[in-house]
Amino acid sequence: MKTVAAARRPCPEPVERADAAPLAEVRLDVWLDVACLFKTRSEAQQACRGGKVDVNGQGAKPHRLLKVGDTLRLTRAAGRRQIVVVLTLAEQHLPKAAARRLYQDTTPPPTPEEAAVRELERHFWKSRLPVSAATPDHRERRRLRRVKEGEV
Repeated sequence: MKTVAAARRPCPEPVERADAAPLAEVRLDVWLDVACLFKTRSEAQQACRGGKVDVNGQGAKPHRLLKVGDTLRLTRAAGRRQIVVVLTLAEQHLPKAAARRLYQDTTPPPTPEEAAVRELERHFWKSRLPVSAATPDHRERRRLRRVKEGEV
């Protein structure tokens, strides 16, 4: 019987092999996942199918082959755009620090007007939270228990 310590081995660092040829092309959805631009490959596929990812100015499907030098335009929440240039290709997961070196983020900083709008949105949604969103204290828990048990 294997022990738990024996079953858990540290993940090996990616090793460049001398006999391995550098990648010429990688699937778009795989690269987006490996580069940590999306949490999962299926999330990257959904974004591609939904028209949220453009490669060199054209809409891209998940199976599109990506090359070094391609420019990606990602549409994020609330219509925000992220522009990324592919520097290196990879098919296997890497540590986050190494994954960030796969691309160069060329997204321009938000204009003062955009920053003000984001701040207003943040304050608006923060003010919309109900007051009772916090964890109830002891007195509030007792009152809720009585309501649930029908002792109003």
